[in-house]
Amino acid sequence: MSKTFEKLQPYLDKSMALQTARNLFEWDDQTTAPFEAADNTSIVIGILSDEYMKSLINDDVRHLLKKLQEKKEQADLTDTERAIVKELGKTYEQLESIPPEEYRAFNELISISSRTWAKAKKDNRYEEFAPYLEKVIDYKKKFASYRVKGDKKPYEVLLGDYDECFMIRELDIFFEQIKKEIIPLLKEVAKKAETIDKSYNYLNYDINKQREFCRYLSGYVGFDFNRGVIAESAHPFTMQLHNHDVRITNRYIENNLESAMFSIIHESGHALYEMNIADSITQTLVGGGASMGMHESQSRLYENVLGRSRDFWEPIYEKLTATYPENLSNISLDHFIKGINKAAPSLIRTEADELTYCLHILIRYEIEKAIFAEEVKVAELPKLWNQKYQEYIGITPSSDEEGILQDTHWSWGEFGYFPSYAVGTAIASQLYACMLDKMPLESYLKESNLTPIREYLEDNIHKYGAVKNTGEILKDVCGEDFRADYYIQYLKDKYTKLYDL
Repeated sequence: MSKTFEKLQPYLDKSMALQTARNLFEWDDQTTAPFEAADNTSIVIGILSDEYMKSLINDDVRHLLKKLQEKKEQADLTDTERAIVKELGKTYEQLESIPPEEYRAFNELISISSRTWAKAKKDNRYEEFAPYLEKVIDYKKKFASYRVKGDKKPYEVLLGDYDECFMIRELDIFFEQIKKEIIPLLKEVAKKAETIDKSYNYLNYDINKQREFCRYLSGYVGFDFNRGVIAESAHPFTMQLHNHDVRITNRYIENNLESAMFSIIHESGHALYEMNIADSITQTLVGGGASMGMHESQSRLYENVLGRSRDFWEPIYEKLTATYPENLSNISLDHFIKGINKAAPSLIRTEADELTYCLHILIRYEIEKAIFAEEVKVAELPKLWNQKYQEYIGITPSSDEEGILQDTHWSWGEFGYFPSYAVGTAIASQLYACMLDKMPLESYLKESNLTPIREYLEDNIHKYGAVKNTGEILKDVCGEDFRADYYIQYLKDKYTKLYDL
């Protein structure tokens, strides 16, 4: 460690501790805190956020960072230290641009906004959430404007916070491929949608049994309960404090078997990424995933590419039927596999099949672009949402609960996040193709031997955290840049076979 970096370390440690405290409050707020705690807790969040900002935005850190960015100092740093300095540079630029009073006020706002969203969704009352959403959007527009450079658009600033490798140009090309290739395939599949019966999925499934089986599934794919916990929330999510404290949540629906099962596999995929980050970088600025796109690739790989395959369920399906014999005793494994892969237009993103999923993301991407291009007002968002669902998926939400209120992300100000889901989904297929060339993956699944799969992902992706970005990881693992055609071919092969097209 260079002497200059050594002087910086105490500031990094303090900022990490304050960020961890904020995360703990967020976790508590989303899981066990009483509803009326929000207003008072937001004050605490505001103070912690203010202290977090001060821990980094000060003359000492500015001087040390500037020195560490010099060529001479860079030569004395390890690869990890250089990555931390690079990440600190981005974080510093982002925070320094925001007036401290606005940063604190925004963090207080989203603490209340997220709770308001949860209640508005439950009550199906968008009008209760809309004033908070408008304030959140105003702040994000203002914050983005502080950082816009050259001909970059404000929305691109926000996209870059989640994945620096995918700006509007790259995303527009990607989503045009999706529209061109997937929408026609979806129309062909829709003609045969009724050939697959999955009525079994909507019978009554005891919530306690769901909790028990989902805990089993999470452990089966590798979740370490000595370093992680599972709770419940209105919207499933993953949060890491460090690689020895990773927390996931789930949501259980009594008349929908698949919902909780695939949510828990999804969140466990996120958790494995965080648990497998190297000890040497956890609790540092590069101690999280490379990007949200790469993070989503891991959750979608486990949830869909592996988790919806026959090979995955072959050794454990008997345990599922034994858990719900009254509903599944007459449902064969082949029937079940067709059911969990059935493609049909639906309204809820988190429960969408693989074929339609990225269309849900396309809708959100286009709406976010419209918001930050000043083309739509908050009061008009439900109408625009419904129009796009009709245009791309062929159905219209009958309520805001199943429409614009279904996702929590905007209540937290997470604009620019949604495209990561689609990019990550496509990356999962690219990684899968690469893994098939390097290991007998299907055999491992059939043998209930997921260890080599986990170890491969840890050695090639997880342990590096954010030392590498998305593009660098794909180059190192697959020997090429991002290519959406792997994803498109994967879907064509899967659904052509499933529906005998």
